Amino acid sequence: MLKAAHASAAELVDALEPKLVTVRRDLHAHPELSWKEERTTEKLAAHLRAAGLDPQLMPETTGLYVDVGEGEFAAGFRGDIDALPVEELTELPFASTHPGVTHACGHDIHTTVALGVALSLQQLHENRIDDGDPAGLGASVRVIFQPAEETMPGGALEMVRQDVLSPLPRIFALHCDPRIDVGRIGTRIGAITSAADVVRINVAGRGGHTSRPHLTEDMISALAHIASTVPAVLSRRVDVRSAVSLVWGQIEAGSAHNAIPSTGTLVGTMRILDADAWRDAGKLLDQIVEQVAAPYGVEVELEHIRGVPPVINNERETTLLENAGREVLGSEGLELAPQSMGGEDFAWMTQELPGAMFRLGTNTPGGPEFDLHRGDYVPDERAIGYGTKIMVTTALGAIRELRRTQSR
Repeated sequence: MLKAAHASAAELVDALEPKLVTVRRDLHAHPELSWKEERTTEKLAAHLRAAGLDPQLMPETTGLYVDVGEGEFAAGFRGDIDALPVEELTELPFASTHPGVTHACGHDIHTTVALGVALSLQQLHENRIDDGDPAGLGASVRVIFQPAEETMPGGALEMVRQDVLSPLPRIFALHCDPRIDVGRIGTRIGAITSAADVVRINVAGRGGHTSRPHLTEDMISALAHIASTVPAVLSRRVDVRSAVSLVWGQIEAGSAHNAIPSTGTLVGTMRILDADAWRDAGKLLDQIVEQVAAPYGVEVELEHIRGVPPVINNERETTLLENAGREVLGSEGLELAPQSMGGEDFAWMTQELPGAMFRLGTNTPGGPEFDLHRGDYVPDERAIGYGTKIMVTTALGAIRELRRTQSR
């Protein structure tokens, strides 16, 4: 009966897929930035209510969640709903109608898959399709539509604060990956994404004429030394297996070729794959910056702004995802996902619960190559059906595990 239940789920998703594609195109045409996803929240709630579900809007923010089934919770699934402040360059017929805003990270796909999971599981529950059990699904699943993933520390932290995760035993998510062909997924046990923090260093001292640097604290030389030396020293003070990376994205100082400025600023990101090293890095970074800047006599102020920890995929949850992937795609549809140095706020959820995220292939084989956070990103929409089937199958697997536990 296991394979029969999966076949029924796959058939339901196939029937839903045209509707899900239409929903995705509507969301893509009306993208909304972090914490401003009012229309998106309303549209999702309307779709869920039309299916007989009772979505719960977040009382303090945008976003919502919905519970499907009855009884003890077996799992939670998260889809993020916000867009990026990026100009769309695709010229698609359903391109963004909001200038300077687009779903350049695939969150419209994530959201649509999450909606597909809720709608499919609701139909399974109503039709009593799961091993012929007259009690429907025999458990509950929570689908979370999370706002503000593209900010730091991220909307996931707010979902934790508002106790959205409190009844859940485990949590799952996916992320579009244009490096993987559609019809394939990438998985990995352990860190799949990096911690990502903002580092700002403000430097101050006496300015003056460039002909007399000895009478100043030569701000430009100090900034250049800090910019090149701090990342190098940090990489020697942290275990190399942690893959610490400090990269500057902004440097500001001065306004004239012959005047040494009195202030300057460096801003960048620090990324680390190891959660313990991430927790210890703040104190270490402060020491290094102070020691490197000391020979120049400048005043240094370090702002280390915590962003997100790494997403750590738990072995048991990753196995559930991989089993679902094999059921839907076959063993040839799975590959080892490379570790990403990008940040992902789903990490706050995996800090609270065992969980796992997989990479959903969105590349059309033989088609143009894309990257995330670019205005020309065009994911293959067939990924919606594949992602939904894998998540629904994962939910059924989690329910079966829960039943086995309850029967002991």
